[in-house]
Amino acid sequence: MAGRLFAVVGPSGAGKDTLMSEAKRRRPDLYLVRRVITRPAEAGGEPFEGVNVDEFRRRKAAGEFVLDWEAHGLHYGIPNTVDRAIAEGRNVLFNGSRGVLGRAWEEFPGLTVVLVTASVPVLADRLAARGRESRNDIARRLARAAYEIPYGPPIRVVENDGELESAVEAFLRVLQPLSV
Repeated sequence: MAGRLFAVVGPSGAGKDTLMSEAKRRRPDLYLVRRVITRPAEAGGEPFEGVNVDEFRRRKAAGEFVLDWEAHGLHYGIPNTVDRAIAEGRNVLFNGSRGVLGRAWEEFPGLTVVLVTASVPVLADRLAARGRESRNDIARRLARAAYEIPYGPPIRVVENDGELESAVEAFLRVLQPLSV
């Protein structure tokens, strides 16, 4: 039986990577995609493969990504290892962009979207605490927080404003198949 693909999306600072890491810790069967990003590896945050723009473009041209996009001045790629993991029956989670969901749904008709949200004050505090963006960058990210998700895939929402444990439990629940 093939696995399922989940795109975990939401505004910067919503806690997508934290929830994905906690889910993996509790459910080792999950496959977390390690994105390729044109950001220095020492920038911190999620586990990712940092590459320069030339290397990213070379890998894209070689067909190494099932999805890629640009956001916040960076290039992001989802490696084609996703296909193998799904074929092996694994449930696959990737940190995605809301702007690429239409294309992702066309490529993967069984895609489920997990929208992780938090209030603007919580987002602002989290973005400031991670220390990667300037005040202007934070303001731009907060302005995009209410970005609408395009047509297509089913969307499951996880509120991540309160206690981490509650959000992790809600996140794990939305990874379960829907009852018929």
